[in-house]
Amino acid sequence: MTERRVVITGIGCISPLGNDLETTWDGLKNGRSGIRRIESIDATPFDCKIAGEVRDFSADGYFRTPKDARRSDRYVQYAVAASKMAMADSGLDTEKIDARRYGVMVGSGIGGLSTLEREHKNYLEKGARRVSPFTIPMMISNIASGIISMEHGLLGPNMVIVTACATSNHNIGEAWRMIKFGDADGFLCGGAEAAVLPMGLCGFNNMKALSTRNDDPEKASRPFDLHRDGFVMGEGSGVVMIEELETAKARGAKIYAELIGYGVSADAYHLSAPSPDGSGPAYAIGMALKHGKVNPEEVDYLNAHATSTGLGDIAETKAIKVAFGDYANNGLMVSSTKSMTGHMLGAAGGIELIASVMGIIEGVVPPTINIEEQDPDCDLDVVPNTAREVPIKIALSNSFGFGGHNASVLVRKFED
Repeated sequence: MTERRVVITGIGCISPLGNDLETTWDGLKNGRSGIRRIESIDATPFDCKIAGEVRDFSADGYFRTPKDARRSDRYVQYAVAASKMAMADSGLDTEKIDARRYGVMVGSGIGGLSTLEREHKNYLEKGARRVSPFTIPMMISNIASGIISMEHGLLGPNMVIVTACATSNHNIGEAWRMIKFGDADGFLCGGAEAAVLPMGLCGFNNMKALSTRNDDPEKASRPFDLHRDGFVMGEGSGVVMIEELETAKARGAKIYAELIGYGVSADAYHLSAPSPDGSGPAYAIGMALKHGKVNPEEVDYLNAHATSTGLGDIAETKAIKVAFGDYANNGLMVSSTKSMTGHMLGAAGGIELIASVMGIIEGVVPPTINIEEQDPDCDLDVVPNTAREVPIKIALSNSFGFGGHNASVLVRKFED
């Protein structure tokens, strides 16, 4: 049996840097921060008053009817919008495909938090009968995937994996696996999140996880910098269309890059802290390289999970050194685009894979901005402050989630 290759044929994104691929990528490669003072809610009660919010977004035109949009949580609106962009970008005509061969895996780490907050308030203030009958379908983490399938008429495998901040990478990776195994020919896959809300802020801030650099928002997300003080929440969605190569070629699809590897592991260590020795992420990286038949020194660029937390950035640095050996400090370029978007939680991996793919296409490594004094315990080439124009053939994207979930996705410049 001929090996089934998987390629990326469509991209869609909503981010703090812009509500489409062009403006998001322009922000990333030019080192522009999307972090601002929070505007969507009154942040006065919270220690952290900054976030990477999606701005000027309207769900109009992305759903079959305005009513469907109103009955969708904000995270679902982002997911559907990004899926519509990815579908349009791919050029796929759903009238000309076997819909049973195309699936959806677009997850969310937290789900419909705004729906939960609003309807709980209704219950407390107005009583049980005033809680919307749409509460449950609006808040559950799988509903975006279900609605996307309905919007596009896709009848293939439809499921989501919820692994906190590793959600996107796990959904993309498992969709890749199903195509490789022959159970589908294509997927819309990735993640979405919209948790810049009172409960989201309280929950993370009371863990002492969030930056409180409120007077200088654009410099608050600073992965690998010695003076980092926590991550900054972001929101949005990153969705890609992936397809089996011959299927994509048969319909004349443009191809962004080839998805060649996926690795998954657990730390089995702590509820929220990473394993200090980096062994879990290192194993996931190694698995992705093995799937892709790639030696460590063949990887040009690594888009790090690096969230700007004290423990996390150091643990990932150790993981990279374990996985890449001497090459980690002798040629591997590593950057964290979270320095610009903030941490988009379940959507992070989707946006970061897209950044890796665009880096391959344009020969640009997006920078890690806000490096003023690099942490000596994070002594990698983190592409500080300014993008680097250099050919990229192979890139790896890391995502790790609370609970010790690790996922790495490997992409390569497409060559027929």
